[in-house]
Formats: sequence, C-alpha cells, structure tokens
Amino acid sequence: MTLRSLAILALAATGLTALPAAAQSTYPKNDYAKPEAWLCWPGKAGDACAIDLSTTVVKADGSSSVEAFKADPKAPIDCFYVYPTVSNDPGVVSDMTANAEELNVVKQQLARFGSKCRIFAPIYRQFTLTALRAMVEGKPIPGAADPAVRQVGYNDVVDAWNHYLTTQNKGRGVVLIGHSQGSGLLQRLIPAEIEGKPVQKQLVSALILGSNLPVTKGQDTGAFKTIPLCKSADQTGCAISYVTFRDTIPPPANTRFGKVANPDMEAACVNPAALLGRKELHAYLSNGMEIASASAATPTWVKDKPNPKTPFVSLPGLITGGCVSKNGFNYLEAHVNADPADPRTDTISGDVTGPGGVVAQDWGLHLIDANIAMGDLVELVGRQAKAYAAKK
Repeated sequence: MTLRSLAILALAATGLTALPAAAQSTYPKNDYAKPEAWLCWPGKAGDACAIDLSTTVVKADGSSSVEAFKADPKAPIDCFYVYPTVSNDPGVVSDMTANAEELNVVKQQLARFGSKCRIFAPIYRQFTLTALRAMVEGKPIPGAADPAVRQVGYNDVVDAWNHYLTTQNKGRGVVLIGHSQGSGLLQRLIPAEIEGKPVQKQLVSALILGSNLPVTKGQDTGAFKTIPLCKSADQTGCAISYVTFRDTIPPPANTRFGKVANPDMEAACVNPAALLGRKELHAYLSNGMEIASASAATPTWVKDKPNPKTPFVSLPGLITGGCVSKNGFNYLEAHVNADPADPRTDTISGDVTGPGGVVAQDWGLHLIDANIAMGDLVELVGRQAKAYAAKK
C-alpha cells in the first residue's frame, strides 16, 4: 500500500469523509435478531469474544509470569462496540460474514472488557479497505461513489443499536466503544440517537479511539454537546478520545490525526492512565497479529529467549505517555523507556508500514491505539461502572 493510499485511509478513519445523513440505503436491512449478525453477544454459540486472553507479564529483568483472564458473566453494565476498517472483502461494502480480520480485531480491542461488561458487537457492512485502495489507484469499484453505499454501514449500526436497546438493555448502563471507522460511526450515532434522549442517562462512557473527536478550544464539549470529556476516573456520562504517536515520530504536517477542520475546535485527547493517576500506560500488546495484516513483526520480548505462547504480552514500566499539544496537533504521546542493559525488548510494534517497510509517519501508532492503554481503559470502565451503580 502506498503512503498516498494510507493518507486516504486516514481521511476515512478520522470521520472527515462525513456521509450524508439523508441518504437512504437501497441495501436490505439486516436482521439483528439473528445471532449470526453479531460477532459478540452473551451466550452466543461461537461468540468471538469468548476467547483466550492470557497474557505473559515480562518484567524489566526478563523474568515473566502468566496472567489469566476471566470474563464476568454477571457484569453490571454492557459494552457496545463498533470495529474499525478491517474488511478485505472484494466489494465496496463488506458482507455479513465474519472473516479472520473481524475476529482478530475484537480479540485485540474488545474482548478484555468482558471482565467489566457484557459485550455486544454487531457485524456491519462497512466501506471496505478494498474499495478505498481501488479509489486511490484510480480504478474505483463500480458503485463506490453512490451515497447509499456510503450510508449502509451507519444504517446497520443504528439498527443493531436499536435492537440491543429493545431486547437486551433493560435499563442497564452502557459503554460505547469504537476505533477508527467505528469511532466515526459512533460520532454520528451519539448526537442522533443518544444525546437528548432518555437513553443518555444510561451512558456510562464513550470510548472514541483512534479518531478525532472535535471539542471547542479550551472546553470539554463540541461535537457532543452534552457529553463532556472525562476528567476523573469516577466520572460517568463522559467521553475518552485520543490518537497515538511515538515521541520519536511526532505528527507530520500531512497527518489527519490529532487535528480537526474547524478552526474554533481541536481534537480531544484524554489519557486513560492520567485519569488513574499514573504516567505508565498499561498496555496489552499482541504476541502476533495486530489489527491489520500489514502490521510489523512481533518483537523478541526477551533477548535469547523464545517468545511466550500466550496471545498477549504486558511489559510493566516500558511505555509511558501523556496528552500533548504540539504544532497544532493534540495527541497521546507514547515514550518507550528503553534500557539496552536489560534483556527485555526496547521496541514495540504498531506502526503502519508501506513498501519496503517504510513507516507511514502520518498514521502514528494507529494499529495499537486500543492495545497501548487497554489495561487502563478496562480499569476505567470498572471504576465508571461502580460510580454509575452508586448513582442509581
């Protein structure tokens, strides 16, 4: 994939290619009463979130232990998730079959929240990576410019949300979680279907990851008029949003992450770890594939030792981060506390790369926006769930 292609994909990922809300899709509605229309649904046979999330915790001295994971079937709140652009289906719009890329993304970004919430993750007919690449190459797939095609994914998410509300919610608190294209769709769903409606009082929080959530400069609201940015770990009814860059590769001028088009607004940045009073990011890094097939090779976690067999690795103290405002960009700046004297890895993967392994600097650490603070996000959702229950 060329760097120009990546720039176009970033445009889609950040939601700047806003689709006309009035466009009516000619695609038939999905039946979200069918279990096969969901990646994750409590008790569903083949639930994509009912998977092994065991983690090898590697300390600075190279010693390690295995951390088990257990979901909570009696979790007091729900999580509703919309996944990012991952589909490699051949058409303009993805089908309703969960392939390896959809199964992998919930493993990376969602399933760990099962310790704090019941998880609901619909399959939806997203605008595919295939179609975006074809457009960039000047060979658009027929139908790619049809507004109805661009609307179908949003319509699916609305239908899935309403089915969940009608059949499963029953007054429970709910966390909305999205990344990239999924966050862009949530940025449309929330003002249209939640703000100003009775269900808003059930919003525990909204995690708008890997996308630019516009807020008025110096304020905590903007695109969401009545849902402020979270300022404490026990606040509810609020939003967390950030995009991630390495401190060694700050946002270049051509990136679309970390800034918004409206000059009176700026991209939100809420550091999940800071809400918990720490600088260290509690990352759960993939011991294998990340959210895209072009992800970098997995590091050797400990010198002269084979990599562990668990699907995830955690590296206490290796990554610290904080929200920064630099050169017109707001973002979560990640720093790797490398120590060549110890046997543990001094690198992490997560960069998008082009031909020849060239890093696409304008993407930052987009592939691991969720992974890099997953432990913090899960802990925050647990704290917010308790705060929500205390208010009821």
